[in-house]
Amino acid sequence: MKKSVLIVAILSVFAFSSCKDNAADKVNEENVATAADRDAESGKFPTIAFEESQFDFGTIDQGTNVEHVFKFKNTGEAPLMIVNAKSSCGCTIPEYTKEPVAPGESGELLVKFNGSGQNQVSKTVTLTTNTKAGTETLTIKAFVTPKAGGAATPVKTPTSK
Repeated sequence: MKKSVLIVAILSVFAFSSCKDNAADKVNEENVATAADRDAESGKFPTIAFEESQFDFGTIDQGTNVEHVFKFKNTGEAPLMIVNAKSSCGCTIPEYTKEPVAPGESGELLVKFNGSGQNQVSKTVTLTTNTKAGTETLTIKAFVTPKAGGAATPVKTPTSK
């Protein structure tokens, strides 16, 4: 038993000491520099700064189409991408630029609302972006005046004698 342990130990020494390749010699300095640059850039994010994050259309008539342009600026250190814009209902349609917005540059997001609903209405548009937070939210509001004659007519019930 002692002989077999001794033989395994000797073979292990030969196996580990016979490696002539040095791992440090195989490292490509150009790849190390590229990886360092990539890692330094990975901490940089775009930042989206809106002039306003909500807009009130005021009082509008039911069925009136209105729209508003939300203006923003990329105040971050990397190109800004808006990946998606989704509204809280089908009555609100956002339109956004599909192109990257460079740091320091500005962009616009158009929001169209078809005037549906009644009384005070509030809708949100959620943007999916490559900012650190990942999402941004905008809000539109309006007081929608119902159309004339749109109110329900009361139903008369027979009176009992």
